[in-house]
Amino acid sequence: MFSDWRNNPTFPFGELVAVPARHPLATFFHLFFRVSAIVTYVCCDWFSRSFVGCFVTVLLLLSFDFWSVKNVTGRLMVGLRWWNQIDEDGKSHWIFEARKVSPNNTAATEAEARVFWLGLIICPMIWIVFFFSSLFSLKLKWLALVIAGISLQAANLYGYVLCKLGGESDISKVTASFLSQTVFQTASPGDLQKPGLEGLEIHKH
Repeated sequence: MFSDWRNNPTFPFGELVAVPARHPLATFFHLFFRVSAIVTYVCCDWFSRSFVGCFVTVLLLLSFDFWSVKNVTGRLMVGLRWWNQIDEDGKSHWIFEARKVSPNNTAATEAEARVFWLGLIICPMIWIVFFFSSLFSLKLKWLALVIAGISLQAANLYGYVLCKLGGESDISKVTASFLSQTVFQTASPGDLQKPGLEGLEIHKH
């Protein structure tokens, strides 16, 4: 179930509870690494003939993006976080948390929430396009990098969608519910609900 992370010593940023009303730096880095990885992948042949150099650069950008979105920007921009842990029996558990609303803990703005979810959804779709492009053009040496991009960004998307919807494990139900919420929020921006900010409990799956 969900809990307030300030009481959870396992959260590496548990002491950073003074959240400002707006987070321009977090918003910038939420998009910077993932957009930079895409731009570098598309333009690397123009700037360098070294496949290894391009491969490593894009992979590093993808890794920085995965870490920053999972540990920092999701926490600041939408008040959500997730992680996966292995128990003593070797079972894998997904754990989801949402920040509790308090007078000293300001919720993310609607604009930040929109930027967060749009960046989280659109970029993996672009990497899927790159996958089919590389496959059909027989640029097979890039497939490993494209698959890494899809895997890292899809993992964050999957984790945050589950977290937003309260840890629902049925992925078909998750997808339908998430899309219906997104359509409704787009049609009625004034009624946009801040995801998962009602003091939910930690859920394990």
